[in-house]
Amino acid sequence: MGSRLLPLSLALGTVVADAAGLHRFAFYLVLLAVVGAAAAAFMYVGAYIEGTGGVVRAGTTGLALALLVLGSAVRANAPVGAHVPAVAVTAVVAAALLYALPALGWFLAPLAPKPAARPVRVPLANR
Repeated sequence: MGSRLLPLSLALGTVVADAAGLHRFAFYLVLLAVVGAAAAAFMYVGAYIEGTGGVVRAGTTGLALALLVLGSAVRANAPVGAHVPAVAVTAVVAAALLYALPALGWFLAPLAPKPAARPVRVPLANR
């Protein structure tokens, strides 16, 4: 149920909304990203505890959730009409990078060589 793409797209939407000057809309996007990040973190940490998931995905989703919560808390406590605090924007960008980290590792992984084909042995009785 918890996909990494939902909080990643919402975090990127937050950065775009901040760049466009729509800070209130960005605040609501980061709140939605926290909900999606929590679902993804619960799913990947649960899979790691069961032994079916990796520690990298569990760690990156958990840390990204913490960064999104930090970003939304700082953004919520900023004075009305003031600029968005740099910590809030940095936390959201760092969370987006953490979500993209496993994909980056997948792109940079070298291609595994394919095993050479073995010749088929025919038993002596069939010759």
